[in-house]
Amino acid sequence: MGFRRFLKSIPKPMASDRTSLLPLAVRTIDSSMCSTNNLTPVAQNQLNQLVETHLKPSFTAKDFLSFLKNRVHYHPILTNLDFYLFNYAASVDSFRHDHTTFEWMVRTLATTHRLQFLTTLLQFISSNPCPCADGIFSCPKTEPIFRFAINAYCKAGRFDDALLAFDTMRRLIDGKPDVAVCNIIIHGFVKFKHFDKAQEFYHRMIGDRVKPDVITFNTLISGYCKNSQLGSALQMFKDMKTHGCAPNVVSFNTLIKWFLLDGKIEEGIGMAFEMTEMGWEISAVTCEILVDGLCRKGMVLKACDLLVDFSRKGVLPRTFDYFGLVERLCGEENVARAIELVHELWRNGNSPSLIACTTLIEGLRRTRKIDEAYEIMEKMLQECMLPDSVTFNCLLSDMCEAGRAKEANKMRLLGLNKGLDPDTVTYNILVSGFKREGKKKEAEALVEEMLDLGFIPDIATYNRLINGETKSKR
Repeated sequence: MGFRRFLKSIPKPMASDRTSLLPLAVRTIDSSMCSTNNLTPVAQNQLNQLVETHLKPSFTAKDFLSFLKNRVHYHPILTNLDFYLFNYAASVDSFRHDHTTFEWMVRTLATTHRLQFLTTLLQFISSNPCPCADGIFSCPKTEPIFRFAINAYCKAGRFDDALLAFDTMRRLIDGKPDVAVCNIIIHGFVKFKHFDKAQEFYHRMIGDRVKPDVITFNTLISGYCKNSQLGSALQMFKDMKTHGCAPNVVSFNTLIKWFLLDGKIEEGIGMAFEMTEMGWEISAVTCEILVDGLCRKGMVLKACDLLVDFSRKGVLPRTFDYFGLVERLCGEENVARAIELVHELWRNGNSPSLIACTTLIEGLRRTRKIDEAYEIMEKMLQECMLPDSVTFNCLLSDMCEAGRAKEANKMRLLGLNKGLDPDTVTYNILVSGFKREGKKKEAEALVEEMLDLGFIPDIATYNRLINGETKSKR
């Protein structure tokens, strides 16, 4: 059938038949996304010319796929007529679609959310299998093609279509379906809060001898937890061993999180230690779950003790940032415990983050613990953790006000050696500090250094800094 004759064979849509599906061989789907009825004569003519120019008689599936990709896909007007053209190609006697055109069409319809056409396409694939399936084996691309469609249905919550596609796929493939396809459906049911259906599909999966994997179990464990069935979740966790499947970090983290949310603190902490006993490393996410869960229950000090315990046993991950715990302790004015925690973890090799150190220094400054703040800042600089200029200058100001300008200047020099660039404020604070202490020579030396660095814009500023002297050593 020629393309122009194919166009004429498409009947005008009835008002009551807006979404009805027409036979694939001679008609197309009546929709604004897949119909030529709304095209202007110019666009219609353009479509005719494209087909007649680029789809020569006896075109192959490779030719047709190239035509869709290079001539239609990026066309501003014709791109949504790809399924219409797919139907036209199917009506040509010498042409036969294969898995390449099936896959392209399924992916295109799924990603553009034209799911009402996707069902018809899958039925067409079922009735007109790929030429690869002409032998004794099915086409190896059948399952991946259907998996993409099933995933699109599940994301949209169209589970009747997903199950229909799954059953169709099972009839077409050799052997059992891949567990990944089953996981997509189970995850979709859990996501849309149809947990009873997720359980039914899991039992069906077991009945079909499809071996579940860790993703299957993690999804179901999460579903049980979200439905306040911690006992069943724990039983599912134990069933993993029965099916020869080892839990992973996600399995443990899910249970730990929900144990803590349910107020079962000891069970949650016990699950974390069970992780280490089974050879799994506690992840930064595990620590975040534990610390956040304990803090939400008002057990901040217990969270500190737990981290110290992990650190002493060498299982606290180096990537875990305990800034949140330091911030909470400082916010509760328990700065003493915060600095104790930081020192303990730091000694064991779990360095705090820059923001954790900054938060601690601010907490120490508020409580006038300048010595401790100085100690933290010095250790930061020694390990090349450069603070922001505001925190650095504020601490220097506190030290100068306490009559410790010499130590403040020593801090500046240490920072300078480690790559910290003091600014004008830094020098002004130190100059003022030395002048208050009557150390004129030290103040003048800093003023000269400021002059060398270009921090003094004019002679008036210079004279003010050195107590009105008009003669400089220059």
